[in-house]
Formats: sequence, C-alpha cells, structure tokens
Amino acid sequence: MAFSSNFNRFFPQLQRIKHYSTSISPILTNRNPRNLEKLRIGYKPDGYHVDKKGRNFWHKLEISVNRRHITATISHFTNGVVLKATTKEWALQKQLYSLTDYSAYVNLARVLAQRCLECGIIEFYCDYEPRDNQEKLAGFLKTLSDNGVVLKEPDQYKPSKPWDQHRPEKPWEINE
Repeated sequence: MAFSSNFNRFFPQLQRIKHYSTSISPILTNRNPRNLEKLRIGYKPDGYHVDKKGRNFWHKLEISVNRRHITATISHFTNGVVLKATTKEWALQKQLYSLTDYSAYVNLARVLAQRCLECGIIEFYCDYEPRDNQEKLAGFLKTLSDNGVVLKEPDQYKPSKPWDQHRPEKPWEINE
C-alpha cells in the first residue's frame, strides 16, 4: 500500500501515459526533417539557368587541404555542415605518421564514411574528379565508395503529368 502511494506521488506522468496509450491519435507529426529527402520528394534547389552548375544537391562533400591538415565535411544546402572529419582530431593525429600524405587521405575517408553511415547519409553530391596527378584525391574518393557511400545523389522525384510518355517509378513503392 505504501509503495503504490509513493509510486503515484513520484510518477504521476505514468498514470496519464497509461490512460492515453489505449487510443491512437489521428494527428501525425513527422519529426524527421530529412524524411522527404530520403524519399526523394523533398525540395532540392535548382536555381536559375544562368547560375553556376553544381548547386542541385541535398548533401555535398567538401574537402579542404592546408599545408598541415586535411578537412572533409558533408554540408546540407540549408543547414550548413552536418558532418566533419579532419586530421586535426587527436585520435587521427596519434595514428598517422604524416597528416597530409596518401594514408592520411585514405584513413580520413574511412572515418568520414563510417560517420556518414552512422548518421544515415549514404549518398551525397561530389563534384571532385581526380586528374592524373591527384593520386591522393583519387584514393580518398575510392575509399569512400568502397566503404558503402554513394558519391552521387539520386534525382528529385517530380510527379509525371498525364500526357507524359515516360513515367518514373515512385521511390516509396517497392516492386518485387
């Protein structure tokens, strides 16, 4: 008897939750702001035809190389930096011999890929294409793609008109 009175006194919220849990609310609030982007129906900035190309993305890879450090970030088009991995981090500095050589690029790519997968970002826009003399950047991009990250975002789904001949499949439907 004393236990139940103390329990009700300290946890009155549980009584209210127990009462409300029997009915389902007809109102649904989506608390995941990236849900529409994952479904490919969220807003993707197109810009105007006179703008520079390469602004059509949800997430973008940006690599910054200094004399001493390398920084790789994933940026959202409205919220800025979402993920960041750099060789300035103590844990990476202790494992690397040099902070700007080929192994630093490869290991930084492994860390960034792991963080992307943990956060649920599996595809992002990458406008880097390595040239013949950029083995470090080529190794970075290859390591990212080998660790399960796609370096190209899918196109935004735009509903087809009744008169369109080509009708793309809807990204939220599973056809098996």
